[in-house]
Amino acid sequence: MVRSVLIVEDEPSIADTLIFALEKESFSPTRVATLSEARSAIAASEFSAIILDVGLPDGNGFDFCKELRKDSDIPVIFLTARGDEIDKIVGLEIGADDYVTKPFSPREITARLRAIFRRLDKSGRHSSEASFSSFEIDKCKRQIKFKNQTLELSRYEFGILELLLARPGQVFSRQQIMESVWEDPDMSLERTVDTHVKTLRGKLSAIESGEEYLLTHRGVGYSIKDEND
Repeated sequence: MVRSVLIVEDEPSIADTLIFALEKESFSPTRVATLSEARSAIAASEFSAIILDVGLPDGNGFDFCKELRKDSDIPVIFLTARGDEIDKIVGLEIGADDYVTKPFSPREITARLRAIFRRLDKSGRHSSEASFSSFEIDKCKRQIKFKNQTLELSRYEFGILELLLARPGQVFSRQQIMESVWEDPDMSLERTVDTHVKTLRGKLSAIESGEEYLLTHRGVGYSIKDEND
């Protein structure tokens, strides 16, 4: 399977280096230089991942990632000349899958991409219909079954459960959940996440009350039980 990768980078030398490295590793790269071009490319084609420069002529990569996360879980790797820890934390918390500081090794980028794809192939995050031992997700229908029973979910409950199921065992903070699921997280309160999780947990318990699948990590956030552990 050839993975298509969108490179959003305005520096030609860096973009050319990435294209060469990706093609050598059998990826199919497409390069654009602005966020406007990136939006057009995404509207016209389907990509497996995005390598996204933070500083671009027509906007900020962080803001673009937040925009993407409103309706897409495509993997994003940030490229930036800034190595400050706070920038890395911000990038990851708004939904990026990885963060690489310039200058970087092209082989590091391809290795990180492969690691992301291995993890996502295992979790089923990017298939239209993903299956777990207790859950079945049909992303096209925006439907989730638990123990072979269809859950009646609100849009936010579906978004929360879909996010947690993408990475079983991983703890997501309330802020991460809000950034990924809510269209305007700045207008909502973190306790809103708690309310939806409580309702969602009740719907799971109504089907099977003997075991906890949606886990609370006090002071941190929430995760879905990794049934492979």
